[in-house]
Amino acid sequence: MTDTTDTMNRINILVCDDDKEIAGAIEIYLRNEGYQVFKAYDGAEALRVAREQPRHLIIMDIMMPRMDGIQATMKIREEKNIPIIMLSAKSEDYDKIIGLNVGADDYVTKPFNPLELVARVKSQLRRYVRLGSIDGKAGQKASEQREGVYATGGLVVDDKQKIVSMDGQPVAVTPIEFGILCYLTRHAGRVFSIEQIYEAVWNEPAYNPELVWNDPSLGSENTVAVHIRHLREKIEIDPKNPRYLKVVWGIGYKMEKI
Repeated sequence: MTDTTDTMNRINILVCDDDKEIAGAIEIYLRNEGYQVFKAYDGAEALRVAREQPRHLIIMDIMMPRMDGIQATMKIREEKNIPIIMLSAKSEDYDKIIGLNVGADDYVTKPFNPLELVARVKSQLRRYVRLGSIDGKAGQKASEQREGVYATGGLVVDDKQKIVSMDGQPVAVTPIEFGILCYLTRHAGRVFSIEQIYEAVWNEPAYNPELVWNDPSLGSENTVAVHIRHLREKIEIDPKNPRYLKVVWGIGYKMEKI
């Protein structure tokens, strides 16, 4: 395993916020932890700085001129798989869901405790290092770096060998269950609608059976829900209070980042 001190010494963090005082304050706290910090003041500048040299984590404000944080995150996600923590004065769940859906790994609401932000940075970097992402090859996708191995908490999904394990113990799943786990774990933290999950795993359009057979039990929504329930019984300690497979009411499901 990479030595923590050596790794920290070569970790570059990009802080993007149009409020220069906030960006400067974040920089001070991060530098005190030994990280190298680069700053940008709008989304377009963040894209340019992110492409110049390897960046290992980005702290991105949402409301900015020229290009906002949502647009910048979407463009960065097309090229890089590095952790992105979004900052926003908006605290509504809908805003958080949008941020996570476009590829953010975490979401911090302003005003925030700088020590909490630093703790979240460390948490994201621990996960990033554990998955072997910091290897000097900027812009590589996680699937290329770890050959399709995705993990959150004690859950590990190996897409190459089609193996699932929880806390080091193998978990027997069906091909469809594996597809759901792999899809959600690969995008841990992001919320997906039932239709998105169905179309990604079954590789066919989602459908509403009430329009054809007047029987909602035959639809993609019920199909996905049944498989999610079975998966919870296999990977959760308490399926009724899941730690990993979470429902986001009115939206869909997500794999929790742990």
